[in-house]
Amino acid sequence: MRGRSVTSLLAKVSMGLAVMAFAAVPALLPSPVLAQTAALPASKGEVLLTIDGAISTVTDGSQARLDRAALQNLGLKELKTSNPFTDGVHLYEGVLLAEVLDLVGATGTTLTARALDGYSVDIPMQDVRDYPVLLAMKIDGQVMSVRQKGPLWVIYPVDQYQDLKAESYSARSIWQLTHVTVK
Repeated sequence: MRGRSVTSLLAKVSMGLAVMAFAAVPALLPSPVLAQTAALPASKGEVLLTIDGAISTVTDGSQARLDRAALQNLGLKELKTSNPFTDGVHLYEGVLLAEVLDLVGATGTTLTARALDGYSVDIPMQDVRDYPVLLAMKIDGQVMSVRQKGPLWVIYPVDQYQDLKAESYSARSIWQLTHVTVK
């Protein structure tokens, strides 16, 4: 009988220690990381592009609102290429879309791009990581107006990468771009 009570006592003590150990586990684990948001300076000029969704750097609230100066501060790049929406080869100037997404801390896998006229298209994040996709602001040295598919136009380097001549990439070459949601 005595052996049985010692065993029972040991079982109860062991169970109590186990409960105490599990209760202490959360204190040993790192606390959950809350989404941290950094701030960009507020745009002083006309906002050309608003980015929201899975981003960590914003200008106000949960959006990054970028004007021409903010975009140009990333450094203008040139791309000489054709596309199915214009005749011939043109010289486009703008910023790499990948650099814009890096600026706002984009972490998603899909970009939903929207134009002034309501057209919307999904662009895989992998496109802008695999290719130098340009967010064009000028064509042949001229700032693009809304009438000229501006102020922003997503331009793929189709003459530099033959696989980009596919129709699926043409549909992603959204002009009059105003808004990107990162998902």
